[in-house]
Amino acid sequence: MSLQTFNPSGWKTPKGYSNAVVAPPGAKLVFLAGQVAWDANEQLVGAGDFARQFEQALSNVVVALRAAGGEPAHLATLTIFVVDKQQYMAATKDLGAIWKRLVGRHYPAMALVQVAALLEEGALVEIQGIAAIP
Repeated sequence: MSLQTFNPSGWKTPKGYSNAVVAPPGAKLVFLAGQVAWDANEQLVGAGDFARQFEQALSNVVVALRAAGGEPAHLATLTIFVVDKQQYMAATKDLGAIWKRLVGRHYPAMALVQVAALLEEGALVEIQGIAAIP
């Protein structure tokens, strides 16, 4: 059993995300707290470098998910919070390579939200999610 993705009939196929994700019956839900670009000692890495911070934050999501017994393919949804969407847009090529290395070709339902600031000083991105482990 795995997650199923759906796209409404007549809509263009999305790039880099899915419009709808259905978890299999009986799946264990894992709620992943927002992760910033902290290392294991809670030191922010990649000061001023959006791609590096994205890589560390996404890696932290994957590490937390694995600690709960899951894998990247179990990610049902992610919300990415950024302080500057232009930084995100400028880094999309690098972000795609990072995504493929850490998550592969699995694309959960996702949202990108620009915020005024994140709690951690200097953080440029925070990622939270929900996974469904069959």
